[in-house]
Amino acid sequence: MPWQNNNGGNGGPWGSGDGNGPRNPWGNGPQRPGGPSGGGGGGKGGPDFDEFIRRSQERLRGLPGGGGGKAPWLYILLAVLGVWVVFTSFYRVDAQERGVVMRFGKYVETTGPGMHFKLPAPIDTVVKPKVEQVSTIDIGSADASSENLMLTGDQNIIDIAYTVRWKIKDPEQFLFQFAEPEETIREVAESAMRAEISAATLNAAIGPQRAQIAEQVRVRSQELLDSYRAGVDVLGVDIKQADPPAAVDAAFKDVSAAQQNAQGYLNQARAYSQQLIAQAQGEAAAFDAVYAQYRLAPEVTRKRMYLETMENVLAKVDKTVIEANGVTPYLPLPEVQRRARAATTAAADANSNQ
Repeated sequence: MPWQNNNGGNGGPWGSGDGNGPRNPWGNGPQRPGGPSGGGGGGKGGPDFDEFIRRSQERLRGLPGGGGGKAPWLYILLAVLGVWVVFTSFYRVDAQERGVVMRFGKYVETTGPGMHFKLPAPIDTVVKPKVEQVSTIDIGSADASSENLMLTGDQNIIDIAYTVRWKIKDPEQFLFQFAEPEETIREVAESAMRAEISAATLNAAIGPQRAQIAEQVRVRSQELLDSYRAGVDVLGVDIKQADPPAAVDAAFKDVSAAQQNAQGYLNQARAYSQQLIAQAQGEAAAFDAVYAQYRLAPEVTRKRMYLETMENVLAKVDKTVIEANGVTPYLPLPEVQRRARAATTAAADANSNQ
């Protein structure tokens, strides 16, 4: 052997040729039949590699699943690999979701609801954004905890709070076009609102044009987001508050109350004017009707008008006018009626006293 010295000894690098050197690191194994280990040389023998390999094989055969020299961890590795492939190759997409498949981080396809197959992870990964979910972004505060001040077209300041409702329109653009899509939507909506408020007066923004401004903000925001390829559908903008700043809110309310009172007085004046006009028109129509009858029979109509006028004038006078031949021109009929009523009242009092 190469470790034998010239004297035929069995020392090698762990022992001297005469057998008196240091022991080898494996010790002296059992001797084979027919001579010491390590070949045909004499002495106490060097390291026995065959014996070491034989003992290692016996230990492997003693493990569970061992046999025939095959390591059991090979089967365990294959089983784990199979489970990993099965559980990472199939995925399910819900009705309100879309499956965005990426291969090594690069977009591959978008899948609809249902079960789908892909390459096992980490080759393919799936992100499932909820495309049917309506999300909201609140800008400003309606509870006076903070102010969102904007400048109107007539150089006034308004404190406005509103909510933007949106949902995902294109999952690919929504996931890959912007790092923070919600922050982009907020900034676009605020920019659109400032542009619309700057073109309106304070009174219009507070009152009659609130709905119109909200719709214009929605349209402008959608146009900007589409130009950015954000993959977002803006469903609506709801203005929750549009008031002057808190510092001048009390004075503004006083001015608004005075304007409302003035408008109330104007409405009352218009109503009274309409009433007088209607009354005059009615009297004119009645006069026209009388005039038409007068043209048909002037004498009879003239006498009738005279008698009706005298009746109105003498209604409260204690006189009775009778125009007839052979009749006494004056009869004290009212006096007779008063005496009769007085007698009836006295009789009633006397009966009650009894």
